[in-house]
Amino acid sequence: MIDWITENGLTPYLVVQAGEGVQVPQSYVTEGRIVLNVSPVAVRDFSVTNEYVMFDGRFGGKSFPVSAPMHACVAVYAKESGEGMLFEAEYPAKMQPNSPVDPAGSVEADDVAGGKSSSTPKDPKRRGHLTTVK
Repeated sequence: MIDWITENGLTPYLVVQAGEGVQVPQSYVTEGRIVLNVSPVAVRDFSVTNEYVMFDGRFGGKSFPVSAPMHACVAVYAKESGEGMLFEAEYPAKMQPNSPVDPAGSVEADDVAGGKSSSTPKDPKRRGHLTTVK
């Protein structure tokens, strides 16, 4: 998904639950989540395995090694369009899920990123554009 977003000239963002096993700068965590720009120009040594996402990123001009277990990765979306995928969390038994997912299984990118929606009500017929992946 990240490759597809990048190949289409968009900026991939990764949303991570900042819990146990997640190495991110805590000062950038909001409401237990962090949104990470994982575009090739923003990170170095980007690596995805079956267990972890790892890279070196810059936060406030300082380099920081980032790592997150796959179960902590909540969503991937394109910054410009907000389109992407929501992942169904598979938490280890000792972790409690804390997800912004609504019962319909959809989420708006602004909700995940901790942003505020406009005060105008949304069309109730319109579903979110992110898809839950098992």
